[in-house]
Amino acid sequence: MFDVITIGTATRDVFLASKAFLLVPLPELGGNLAECMALGSKIDIDDIHFSTGGGATNAAASFAKLGFKTSIITRIGDDEPGRAVISELESFKVDTSLIKTIKKANTAYSTLLTAPNGERTILVYRGVSAEHSEADLVERKMKTHLIYATSLGGNMEMLVRLARHAKQENIIIAWNPGQGEIKHGLRALNPILRHVTYLMLNLEEAQELTKIQTTDVHELAKILLRPGLTLLISDGVLGTHAFEGNQYWHVGTRNIKSISQTGAGDAFGSAFVAARLKGRDMADSLRIGTVNAESVISHFGAKAGIISSWPSPKTLLSIPLSGE
Repeated sequence: MFDVITIGTATRDVFLASKAFLLVPLPELGGNLAECMALGSKIDIDDIHFSTGGGATNAAASFAKLGFKTSIITRIGDDEPGRAVISELESFKVDTSLIKTIKKANTAYSTLLTAPNGERTILVYRGVSAEHSEADLVERKMKTHLIYATSLGGNMEMLVRLARHAKQENIIIAWNPGQGEIKHGLRALNPILRHVTYLMLNLEEAQELTKIQTTDVHELAKILLRPGLTLLISDGVLGTHAFEGNQYWHVGTRNIKSISQTGAGDAFGSAFVAARLKGRDMADSLRIGTVNAESVISHFGAKAGIISSWPSPKTLLSIPLSGE
């Protein structure tokens, strides 16, 4: 019996950091910043770092580091990147028996072009992670208290089967959906959301899912919130908004210097849910999620900074929080 099973993608990551990666506002992007370099130029790289990532592996590492018996359902190829994924998960003491290795196929691979402020552009080769299948779910082996689901490439059949199994076995579902799921729209996702206890989105994802282009998170929550659901909406350095019933909280950040933003959302969500599983209240859980995310962005790689113990009361109180 596991405490947690995570499900989603696994990737091999290479981080390339350079002061030559320029951030330039482009009118074509509504004034948003673009990461730019001269076409045909040869760019000096200041730092290179190899790691593994993917929402399922990042979350699994956090749960395991915090003392939970953790397994993972994901797909890898029978290649060097796949072996790297297995090796790093095992170093975190994550059970890898539910991972499916696809013969003569390639593990997902990401190249992250990291600017001096920690922001990055990600070049993604999806590999076998784009081919999630219902066959990856072996219910008789999915004995757990909680399933932490991340992106499944929009595979609705797999999500419905996952939700059905969770309902039958009284398993808690925490869900951080990817773009593949969100593009199906709220009406299509509602049958799954009825069985979800923790839903984690960033502001842009919440806007896309509700089809409302507003920064008023309370308006978004009116559409997304339902009985029994804890809703988290993150907004980068501005912190995270949490809704549960008729209650609202906002947790801020401490303006930690960012080396790389990669994995921040996974770190926050998994540590938050881990704290709730431990019986911590909402205030502590939001702060614990923030501590984990801030530690992760202080390192290259989505796992290097994962916390290995519960933060002290003094550390938690240093993080700004308001609530109603």
